[in-house]
Amino acid sequence: MQKLITVILFLLVVPIVNAIDTGPAFVDPLLQERYELIISEVRCLVCQNQSIKSSNVFLAVDLRNEIKRLIALGKTNKEIGDYLVDRYGEFVLYRPRYSGNTLFLWFAPIFLLALGLLIAFKIINSKKIK
Repeated sequence: MQKLITVILFLLVVPIVNAIDTGPAFVDPLLQERYELIISEVRCLVCQNQSIKSSNVFLAVDLRNEIKRLIALGKTNKEIGDYLVDRYGEFVLYRPRYSGNTLFLWFAPIFLLALGLLIAFKIINSKKIK
């Protein structure tokens, strides 16, 4: 019975231990800084409200490992971003790129703010006249 409990605990703990990154990914501080910047700007596709930097979901670990590999191969940040967008879609980036597909995301806040100010102005003016 004790062996069964030990095996069950082992099976529960091993995935958790493997999911956590320990130590820096690179010895070179410039590569480490670049790596930290990239993983903080990539959205965890499972958690969706976290970056892969702070997520320990297996997909986030895989993405961090893939980004490490791409950096080690000498890929630029743009090439890494292109790879991630091609594979997972624009949603993977916290800051979507400027393109025809994301134009609404970039200009909707400005449009909605202008619309809100226009409505507020009309309401205030209608109250002054009466």
